Order: sequence, then structure tokens, then C-alpha cells
Amino acid sequence: MTTTADHTARLRRQETAGVTADDRMTIAEVAERSGVTAHTLRYYERVGLISVGRDESGHRVYTGADFGRIVFLTRLRMTGMPIRDLQRYVRLVEGGEHTVPERLALLEEHRDAVRARIEELAVALDTVERKIATYGGACAG
Repeated sequence: MTTTADHTARLRRQETAGVTADDRMTIAEVAERSGVTAHTLRYYERVGLISVGRDESGHRVYTGADFGRIVFLTRLRMTGMPIRDLQRYVRLVEGGEHTVPERLALLEEHRDAVRARIEELAVALDTVERKIATYGGACAG
């Protein structure tokens, strides 16, 4: 059974995967390092979230920058950001520096929604913890 600590450690490894800007990786290597399946990586490419170069044989070649974007997109998905909003964000990034205020607004709005959801989940978790306690179970706290 995967514990919360295991899950958190996996997420931290993504951020410290030792990837540099000059690194070149295959789809299998990116999937292994990021925890994102090859299927999802191909989907992200198909819907325009990432643009991946190809080698002379036509195989995908991911850069360190691609890896960083994948980790960032994964975090946003984890927080419930819809694909259409991710696409909007990526379009803004590709639009250049003059889109920074729009990007900031999009991220701030999403952050506020995530904070509200966390508060809702905290209330729900308290309810679950009380029920566990009524059954004589220990609360993890």
C-alpha cells in the first residue's frame, strides 16, 4: 500500500530528478523520472501542452525544459486545473512576456480555488476522523 509519505517522496523526486537544461531524454526516461505515463506524455503533446523535438529516427527527444514543463503541468493537473486552462496557460507562455499579467491572473485565480478546496477537504477530513474515533480507531491527526 502506498503511503502519503511515499507519494510525497515521489513528488519531491520529480523536482530533484537531476535534470539539467542540456539533458536529452527518451519518452521512457521522462516517464520514469516524472511518474507520468508515456500515454499521458503523448496526450499532452497531442493537445498542445508540450512540443517535443524528434531525432533523426523520428523518436521523441525531451529536453530539461520539457521535463520542467511536464512537472509543472502535472502539479496543476493534481490541483484540478482543467486541460483547457492548461492549454490557455501554455498559449499565453508561447505568446511572450507581454502575457505575464494574464498568466499571473490565471494562476492566482486557480490558487484561490485550490485554497478553498483545501479548506473544504479539511472540514470533510475532520468529519471522517470523528467517525473513525467513534468506532474506536486512532486518528492520524
